[in-house]
Amino acid sequence: MRLNRRLFLLGGGVAAAGVLAGRSFARPRAPDAALPVEVSARPIDHLSVTDQGRSRFGDLQFRGGLDLRSSESRFGGFSGLWRSADGRRLVSVADNAQWLTARALNADGRLAGLADAKLAPLLSWDGRPLGRTRYYDTESLTISGGVAYVGIERRHAIVRFEWDADGVAARARPVKLPDAFRGTIEALGSNQGLEAIGVAPPRSPLAGALVAVAESPPRHGEPIPGFILTGAHRGEFSIRRSNGYDVSDLAFLPSGDMLLLERQFSIFGGFRSRLRRVAADAVKSGAEVDGAVIYESDASHEIDNMEGLAVHQEDGSTVLTLISDNNFSPLQRTLLLEFSLEP
Repeated sequence: MRLNRRLFLLGGGVAAAGVLAGRSFARPRAPDAALPVEVSARPIDHLSVTDQGRSRFGDLQFRGGLDLRSSESRFGGFSGLWRSADGRRLVSVADNAQWLTARALNADGRLAGLADAKLAPLLSWDGRPLGRTRYYDTESLTISGGVAYVGIERRHAIVRFEWDADGVAARARPVKLPDAFRGTIEALGSNQGLEAIGVAPPRSPLAGALVAVAESPPRHGEPIPGFILTGAHRGEFSIRRSNGYDVSDLAFLPSGDMLLLERQFSIFGGFRSRLRRVAADAVKSGAEVDGAVIYESDASHEIDNMEGLAVHQEDGSTVLTLISDNNFSPLQRTLLLEFSLEP
């Protein structure tokens, strides 16, 4: 159930206010070892509940979605998302330092469910569950070149895992952040840290570079900080903030253009989501970038706290997948939504 006006009137406003203030429901501890979970999926055939004949939203074509549920209390909190090149494998990271791995099932070109779903703890460099260390607030994920990168928001850190070699048994290794960026990064609030990460694709001017973006600016009225962390074009850039939206994830298109998933929240209006597209050649050291809005939700849309974004190719189409973080709250939902990006 979305945190909307109806929910507020039913008493959900108290929970909504807690989310807004950063006080989500208590995070359950990640499992000590890989744990198979049964996941049920209710299909979402229409994005708009008031205009069910509509499938085009901005530059996106809605393909379908799922409302995911499990009797396992640790299922939820998903903040980062990755799908394999063919879309069949799915990996997500939750903000209690656990992995979700699964196979994405399709029927007639639409998401139909998850199979072989497992939860597993992210492991620290010494083999302990990462959730039992100060690096527990895992918020973002990208996998490239066989390596999984995970952003740790409250510690302003990034760790890497040898994913192709070891999967969920891989141990975290810190990614050294350039000293030149330390001042900007440390000025971010504890809950405004590195919310989005991605690796620029081969066609990007930044090919192979690890890029990170903060959730929100350190001070009101300023742009949102971004960082090109590796490669020959290292540097800081910024993103123009508008209409009260904060960044929740990023992903690169094959062309090198960068997609920003953004969200906005109000007690009475609930969650809103937006996608912006930033031209590949605009992301460079010293630049302040903006981007065309290619999708923006309204109150009729089947969304929740959309936090994760993944891009893959399927049958010649560029597919965008969004996942929501339910904050481990029974008042929210774990949604998986698919769109095609129209040419």
